Amino acid sequence: MLIIDRFEGDWAIIETENRDTFNLPRIVLPPGIKEGDVISIHVGIDVVATKERTEKSKHRLDNLFDE
Repeated sequence: MLIIDRFEGDWAIIETENRDTFNLPRIVLPPGIKEGDVISIHVGIDVVATKERTEKSKHRLDNLFDE
């Protein structure tokens, strides 16, 4: 369980079940969220964007050594 403990400027302080805390930028949270709300976070990998980024980096690196 993750709970919005408080807000400090542009940051939300999130508290875990074992009372550890971490910060999240407030902008990534839904509008209207308030202290005490329980949130869930789901993280996924954008496979397409990762592949494009990797290819772009490889292309830049290859061109760097071709000069």
